[in-house]
Amino acid sequence: MSNDQDTMDEWAAALAEAEGGGDDVQAVELEELHEEKAPITADERRKLDTILDIPVTISMEVGRAKISIRNLLQLNQGSVVELERVAGEPLDVLVNGTLIAHGEVVVVNDKFGIRLTDVISQIERIKKLR
Repeated sequence: MSNDQDTMDEWAAALAEAEGGGDDVQAVELEELHEEKAPITADERRKLDTILDIPVTISMEVGRAKISIRNLLQLNQGSVVELERVAGEPLDVLVNGTLIAHGEVVVVNDKFGIRLTDVISQIERIKKLR
């Protein structure tokens, strides 16, 4: 078994454990995906493949703080910066700087990950752009 497969199995086990142990976990029923009557043309498939290959940057934000340049220059090892977020509050998940979800930190095999707890709907994202 490859190292990537081992990591994926550990992630799956950790997520299954977390789902079984949390009181705030809710099951969601998803609609069945139905294939449209008109199949995708070769040209449409090529365009879709082009879009799917565009790289994006995903980042998780623990919190933010505004400080003066004077205080910024005084920071050194061991300094503490107070963030504008309460401990235990979900992290923001950003794609190219746009908020798309909230989540919580998970640790598997000494690596950090994030479990999405709330995904922002497309309508809400569009409203924030205006």
